[in-house]
Amino acid sequence: LAFGLFAAFDANGQNYNSAIGARLGSPLALSYKKFISEGNAIELYGAFRNFSNYNWFSINGAYQVHRDFPNVENLQWYLGGGAGLFFWSFDDGIFGPGVDEPSSTTVAISGYLGLEYTFDDVPLSLSVDWVPTFFLSGYDDGFSAGYGALAARYVIGK
Repeated sequence: LAFGLFAAFDANGQNYNSAIGARLGSPLALSYKKFISEGNAIELYGAFRNFSNYNWFSINGAYQVHRDFPNVENLQWYLGGGAGLFFWSFDDGIFGPGVDEPSSTTVAISGYLGLEYTFDDVPLSLSVDWVPTFFLSGYDDGFSAGYGALAARYVIGK
């Protein structure tokens, strides 16, 4: 399905070379996006989430294919896939009396579907995406549809 979608639309030139900024959502993250060819980008981000009795840090990477959104200048839609490592830390006793699990590592595979707008007059790119994620091991095994973010990035090299 993804290959069919990629092939159905002509490749388009991106509006910038690379950008750095923040992903504001679930989770909060520092993001770097680099176009490696016309319409194809790699995004790397480190994320952190803190709760009252546990927290996690993750390192994520994604390959994204960008295409122009019809009839809207500077707006692109994108889709892609990626992977991440999640490092969990728990307070003692979170799993019940006598159960002690101070940390865990989880491997995750994610899909990406989003929209990105790049401004002409200011070096800013805004995007919003949905990142369904499947956790393969460790804490929180299984599927989660609750990830995604609004990202604001400073454009480097237009």
